[in-house]
Amino acid sequence: MGYKTVLLILLTAWCAQAQTVTSFEGIDASQISPREHDVDPNGAIGTKQYLQWVNVAFQAYDKVTNSPVWSSPQTGTQPFQNAKLSDCTNVGGDVVVNFDRLASRWVIGERSGAGNKYFYCVAISNTDDLASSTLSWYTYEFALNAVLGANEKGTVYWPDWPKLGTWPDAYYVSFDLNDINNEYQQIGVVVCALDRNNMLTGATPNPMQCFSDPDPIPTKGSLYLKHSLIPADVEGINPPPSGREEFLVSIQNPPNDGKTTTSNSLNLWAFHVDWITPANSTFTHSSLTVPTYTPGCYDAKSILNTECVPESTTKVSHNRIDSVGDRLMPRFAYRNFGTHESFLVSHTVHTGATNLQTGVRWYELRGSGVPTLYQSGTINPDHTLFRFMPSIAQDSAGNAAIGYNVSNAATHPGIKASWFSLSDPSKITERPIFSGGGDEEDVTRWGDYSSMTVDPVDECTFWYVNEYFAQNETAGNPINWHTRIGHFSVSTCSKK
Repeated sequence: MGYKTVLLILLTAWCAQAQTVTSFEGIDASQISPREHDVDPNGAIGTKQYLQWVNVAFQAYDKVTNSPVWSSPQTGTQPFQNAKLSDCTNVGGDVVVNFDRLASRWVIGERSGAGNKYFYCVAISNTDDLASSTLSWYTYEFALNAVLGANEKGTVYWPDWPKLGTWPDAYYVSFDLNDINNEYQQIGVVVCALDRNNMLTGATPNPMQCFSDPDPIPTKGSLYLKHSLIPADVEGINPPPSGREEFLVSIQNPPNDGKTTTSNSLNLWAFHVDWITPANSTFTHSSLTVPTYTPGCYDAKSILNTECVPESTTKVSHNRIDSVGDRLMPRFAYRNFGTHESFLVSHTVHTGATNLQTGVRWYELRGSGVPTLYQSGTINPDHTLFRFMPSIAQDSAGNAAIGYNVSNAATHPGIKASWFSLSDPSKITERPIFSGGGDEEDVTRWGDYSSMTVDPVDECTFWYVNEYFAQNETAGNPINWHTRIGHFSVSTCSKK
């Protein structure tokens, strides 16, 4: 079947309404020391708990009572400090929490580094129960410098925005390569396969296998426009077919020519790893043609500036926050239905005819070989709210749900979600998860990403986390962001 494009403009009633949207407080800034603006809210739902991460700490919540498992958030480096891995004690942000549904284990992946020396650190639980008295972590550190490349001054490229995905044959992690000596300009990407089978048992893993684009990594790279790869991450308990390659996807930003504002393609990479004969591993690029889009908040004269989302503050100097519209957003959610394989991903796009209003574009890829675009749509049910920072997943009945932030000049940034059946995506339901009570007035940075996952036990309940402010954050006051965790299910999904 060729792709079909569905522009989701009108909010329609749908017989398959979701159950009540329940939400509760996650980690907030007062629980973190030192407090930082860089929140990076993400998490995953497991068999017994929800595990949430913010930039330097994590907390687990019982998925029935929503009560925290530990009296206070755990320091993000704790598993590595306990294992005396000294190279993993300086968290550099952009951590990803994952529940390996195929093994029922928790996975935390974080970048660590100081003084131009970088590591990727992974902790894997020995149990699915974070409240267990026997909980412990298998911990690993992977030295990155040899695969990151360096600029003409010898400075190793900064491994920015790492993203982690679970596949049967490996954990796959992607990195943007940023040139510290050139205002952190993006010059390429590196993707590595980590030996999942041995890591799950606490054994010594095989050396990681990595590929770059460009290859070789240049010492003086030009601005790279297909950055921020998202690895496919298995949803549900049905694995991909045996031998199936891992796929990664990224945006193709418009050419940096000062005038072009649109693109009509995405990038897709197939990563085949061979642990027995590494020389047989491959990393193959292709392009996907998609309906034309303008990245959220895109400015052809200043393409690295994606700050256009208004808040309700009356303050003039900092009333726009960052949509992070120059990239696709995690997750690249994969589900094997047996009859077909489905990949979902989403990002922020420009939707306003006369202003910079943003909405959420989503794509579904299908295919037993290299997947192709099956269908897509844009969530933009009104001409007032800006929608940004999305994350998408689907349940076992083929219902998709996307969570995101909303804001405009009359509305404090809050959190909403939309859901629809992939068999009829013209019928969409949008509901609030939580309304914000304040603005972030002193910085433009917001979130960086969020996370939508599906309960691996009932295969129906969506869990989503994102940030908001209860009160205005202004100069001289402590950083005061909050996070909210919401969960809901669609009535057409039969819980197992």
